[in-house]
Amino acid sequence: MKKRLLPIMLTTWLAILAACSQKANDRSYKIMLKGLLRHDVHEIDVATAVKDSSSIFLDAREKAEFEVSQIRGAQWIGYNNFDLNSVKSIAKDQPIIVYCSVGYRSEKIAEKLVAAGYQSVSNLYGGIFSWVNEGQAVYRNNIATNDLHAYSSFWGKWLRKGNKVYD
Repeated sequence: MKKRLLPIMLTTWLAILAACSQKANDRSYKIMLKGLLRHDVHEIDVATAVKDSSSIFLDAREKAEFEVSQIRGAQWIGYNNFDLNSVKSIAKDQPIIVYCSVGYRSEKIAEKLVAAGYQSVSNLYGGIFSWVNEGQAVYRNNIATNDLHAYSSFWGKWLRKGNKVYD
């Protein structure tokens, strides 16, 4: 527990410093992600995920976030009330990419899926924020939108593109 506390404290401190600047940059975002995530499930970057036409995208954000916009075709599974029954129709060998805002919540859901026997699970590194920051489209009702739920003003600092929504 103590070994995990120091990286969390350091990550929090670095994130606060970066958030205090006028614009969070890629380097500070990468530093924040390195300390925030455990990196114990397979991670996939945006460029690789975009090329992957065989995977199912699962959205581990809360419903209000998902309703603002999502990656095209993504299935909402949530985080706080995630239930393995919500994915029971997905074959255990089906490739899955789980995402949330920055990758923390999706990493936790990916861990649960792996523990439940899903064989090809990846966490979208940097989450939907990286997806949008790297110029990929998000959708609401199958129509492209520039809106993205930014979770909170603190986390929204990492979103450089799109219209930040906090409702």
